[in-house]
Amino acid sequence: MTGADLHMLAGAYALGALAEDERAAFEEHLADCEACAVEVAEFQATGARLAQAVAQNPPPAMKQQVLGRIAVVRQEPPHVEMPAPRPPSAPARARRGARFALAASLAAAVALGGVAAWQYTRAQDAHQQAQQAQAETAQIAAVLSAPDAHAVVGSVGGAGQGSHATVVTSRSENKAVFLTPGLPELSSGKTYQLWFDDAGVMRPAGLVAPGATDQTVLLKGPIAQAQGMGITVEPAGGSLHPTTAPIALMPFPAT
Repeated sequence: MTGADLHMLAGAYALGALAEDERAAFEEHLADCEACAVEVAEFQATGARLAQAVAQNPPPAMKQQVLGRIAVVRQEPPHVEMPAPRPPSAPARARRGARFALAASLAAAVALGGVAAWQYTRAQDAHQQAQQAQAETAQIAAVLSAPDAHAVVGSVGGAGQGSHATVVTSRSENKAVFLTPGLPELSSGKTYQLWFDDAGVMRPAGLVAPGATDQTVLLKGPIAQAQGMGITVEPAGGSLHPTTAPIALMPFPAT
């Protein structure tokens, strides 16, 4: 593959459409080609904007119908084998049978009430998560489409091989969006964590699931006075402060 051929792969790389051998060759070329680095950043930002432009929310009526069904349709109760009734030969046995039936009825009523409460809680949780995801998607679209949006591409090393990522900032929105076609897989119990770089002091800004492709992550918190962002490898769940050296540092455009 010639150098001219590699220059033509920027768009396919930004969209994660290259085969493994082509991706490795292009990333080696990308490390020394500033023109391709800028082109990849622009393709990634444009692709994210186009995706947001055609995204559609489900009709409100459909969401309400699904959440309503979750709240009222109960699961099948567990099947309980009842003992075969005995001939009423003794009054004491009859009384024990009546007490057992009453206890079983009460237990079933309590169990069904617990199932209904659990389903209602799950429905409320699902509704809240849907609202949060919708708000985050809207904020990402606002950053990517902001008149003062700026994209910076950077190299992400570690885990045996490198990758590239883009950060788009908007001072008017006071937010930043991290985009990557995929980061190297990490060992079990590790995750990528994003940070705002406040003049050398790292401020937590969210996590990136390792191994996932085509990620677009809204950094948590405002840009404020941050001069850039960093990426570290942290224990699953993240850390309050970096526990490893950054595998990438990406400066923000000066105001």
